Amino acid sequence: MIKVGDSLPSVTLSEFVAVEGNGCSLGPNAFDVAKEAAGKTVAVFAVPGAFTPTCSAKHLPGYVEKAAEFKAAGVDEIWCLSVNDAFVMGAWGKDQHTEGKVRMIGDGDAAFAKATGLTLDLNGKGLGLRSNRYSALVKDGKVVTLNVEGPGKFEVSDAETMLKQAKA
Repeated sequence: MIKVGDSLPSVTLSEFVAVEGNGCSLGPNAFDVAKEAAGKTVAVFAVPGAFTPTCSAKHLPGYVEKAAEFKAAGVDEIWCLSVNDAFVMGAWGKDQHTEGKVRMIGDGDAAFAKATGLTLDLNGKGLGLRSNRYSALVKDGKVVTLNVEGPGKFEVSDAETMLKQAKA
């Protein structure tokens, strides 16, 4: 499992990027995680799936609400990752009003989750391999803090905990 001091893996993730007007889009837009995080301070949080009840009611809204505080604390970007495709993440972001606050990033084939060792096997529940719920503060591509949730928990990956760590 990835740990504090490790670099983010060089894997490709995607993000749906919409263009204003006529419903056109540029997305999904693929990028290399290691290259995208270089030279930035990024608050990363991951959820098992988009549109899930806890994540839609508590997890993602907390980061959206505190986006300005994260910026004031020196965080350049907030990334929400999930083992969903970029279209699903884009739809969830639109539903949750994340534009300009939180980047909604799809890990469609769980490449990032596997590369970091932060997987959650929900095959027995018909959901396949997912991402564990966690948050991490990343500076110039290196993990500075890592908060991994226990099964069924929502205690250390929330926006308030991550914001305290960003301010420290």
